[in-house]
Amino acid sequence: MVSWIAACGVDDVDPEDVIPFEHDGRDYAIYRSPDDEYYATDGHCTHEKTLLCDGLVMGTVIECPKHNGRFDYVSGKALGAPVLEDVRTYPVKVVDGTVLIDTDTDIDTSTGVG
Repeated sequence: MVSWIAACGVDDVDPEDVIPFEHDGRDYAIYRSPDDEYYATDGHCTHEKTLLCDGLVMGTVIECPKHNGRFDYVSGKALGAPVLEDVRTYPVKVVDGTVLIDTDTDIDTSTGVG
């Protein structure tokens, strides 16, 4: 079942940046790509659970602030040590200037489909 949750306004996230979002006791990271597309992942690095929203965004890559592990935030793929486990991604849509994420559906990183 799809459960769309309002995460932020489109202008709350600068291009090529990330912001935190908390819902129902869980942390998420909301990204805006250089092409003005929006994405969402779990809020914590899979290596040592550091908040990804404190990391550096470069293109479609988020770098964890603790040990510089990197993920492709579009696919969730871990891009090398020290992160070995992919980060969970979530479907996102924009409606009337609001970024919505589906917190009940994760995207299969092998197919890109929720």
